[in-house]
Amino acid sequence: MSGEVKPRRYHSPRRAAQAAETRSAVLAAARELLAERGWAATTVAEIARRACVSVDTMYAAVGRKPAVLRALVEAALSGTDEPVPGERRDYVRRVLAEPSARRKLRLYAEGVGALQQRLAPIFVALRDAAATDQDCAALWREIAERRRANMLRFAADLRATGELRTDLSDDHVADVVWSMNAAEYWVLLVHERGWTPARFVEHLADTWTRTLLTAR
Repeated sequence: MSGEVKPRRYHSPRRAAQAAETRSAVLAAARELLAERGWAATTVAEIARRACVSVDTMYAAVGRKPAVLRALVEAALSGTDEPVPGERRDYVRRVLAEPSARRKLRLYAEGVGALQQRLAPIFVALRDAAATDQDCAALWREIAERRRANMLRFAADLRATGELRTDLSDDHVADVVWSMNAAEYWVLLVHERGWTPARFVEHLADTWTRTLLTAR
């Protein structure tokens, strides 16, 4: 043995808490600015200014602008400042535990309604950013692929209840749900047509039930 003494790793709970607070402040500021102005008109300097930190501190806490957008997307999906895998989200667990396809669709519609209230503005910003930024374009494709895979798993879960129409493939079921749980669909009906979130949820549950399930 060489006898070399390795430096001890220093961990400060106070410093970790301050870093978490800074990260939350940056994400909150970015979320507000993107909702107000969109991707192109929101600058790093403005995000840092609203968060009351320096640009360097913002970079250290979250990263550059594409990294901030990724963090916002993941936070909106999970409902926290940190990513949470889809299968561990509360509403997904409730859906998976429910034996009835009709109840699964109702619970999922309610989950989508709650999700889109925080996700839709961020997802629209991501769509716009993807047109000009390679990192954001890659994130857009990644999220789209994840959504597609999740919907195929959801279709299989519905199929296992024995209540899905037998003339519809899992691919078809996944595409129908995928298209209607999109942020763009929420924006069209809630932001542009003035629907309430409750009406939107009812529409999803009713349409999915009528379209995808066998008649009782």
